[in-house]
Amino acid sequence: MPKSKDSTPFDTGYKLLFSNPRMVKDLLEGFIKPEWINELDFDTLEPLKASFATDDLRERHDDSIWRVKMGPDWLYLYLLIEFQSSDDYFMACRIMTYVGLLYQDIIRHEPLRKGQKLPPVLPIVLYSGTRDWTGPINMADLVHRPHPGL
Repeated sequence: MPKSKDSTPFDTGYKLLFSNPRMVKDLLEGFIKPEWINELDFDTLEPLKASFATDDLRERHDDSIWRVKMGPDWLYLYLLIEFQSSDDYFMACRIMTYVGLLYQDIIRHEPLRKGQKLPPVLPIVLYSGTRDWTGPINMADLVHRPHPGL
C-alpha cells in the first residue's frame, strides 16, 4: 500500500514497535485507568489482520489491531491503533469508519449469534506531530445538532 500523505519515516518504526505484545501492554498500562486495565488478561493478547474490504470491495489498511480477553466473561476487546503525524481535523470521523469496517469483519468471520453484542473497540491515535493536536476527538463535535423534530 502506498504511503499516505500523513506517513513519516517514524511510521514504520512505530508499526514495528507496536507489533510486539509487550509494547502494546505497556502502552495500555501507561494510559488506561488501573481499575479497568486489571480486568484484562494480557496472556491472551494477540494481533489481528489489519486489512479489511468494504462491502463494495474497497480496501482499508489499519496500522495495528490487537484483541485481548477482558474480565470473568472473557469478552473480547479490540484495540485499533492509528499512527498519525499531522493534525487531522476529521480524525474522529476516520476512526469511526475504521471501527465500522472492523465490526463488519467481525460479523463476517466471528461465530456471533443473533442477540450477541459486538465487542467494544478502544481506538488509539498515536500522534507524533510537532504541534499540539487541535482537531476534535469526539465525533459529536463534528456533527451539527439535529433539529429537535429529527
